[in-house]
Amino acid sequence: MPSQFLSVLASTAPDPTREPGLYAFLAGDWTFDARVWLPDGRVHEGEGEIHADWVLAGRALQDVWILPGIFHGTTLRIPDAARHGWHIFWSDPLHHYYGRQLGRAVGPDIVQIGRDDTGQATRWSFSDRMPDSFTWRGETADDEAGPWQLVAEFHCRRAPA
Repeated sequence: MPSQFLSVLASTAPDPTREPGLYAFLAGDWTFDARVWLPDGRVHEGEGEIHADWVLAGRALQDVWILPGIFHGTTLRIPDAARHGWHIFWSDPLHHYYGRQLGRAVGPDIVQIGRDDTGQATRWSFSDRMPDSFTWRGETADDEAGPWQLVAEFHCRRAPA
């Protein structure tokens, strides 16, 4: 008998008793052009994809980000009204990279600040948001005071239906 897992994980819409919130724009399918600065100094350029939708009875948003050879992971985004932000849990089992952040609106942008599983400070941001495009940047630092170093930049566009 097939598992019911996917049918109980997925939701058709955000929870109607809550505001969809900060990450509602992300629901759907996206493609992106990426530049990633690798630890050895090389720059990887490639194309990737994002797939995002509501989960857990519409109380969270989950996405899958794929950049072949670099990462294939998932983010769970859960709103927390008491903290005026969203908990962000990133998991990339391809490279055993895990991180936790808190995401908040900063002007027109979304900025997520946290740490990866090695303790390094991370800042991920969504900027230049339009209905069918946005820019995502990943930065790292020794601590949350910076200085921040750009390690990834993705120019994303909504995938054709």
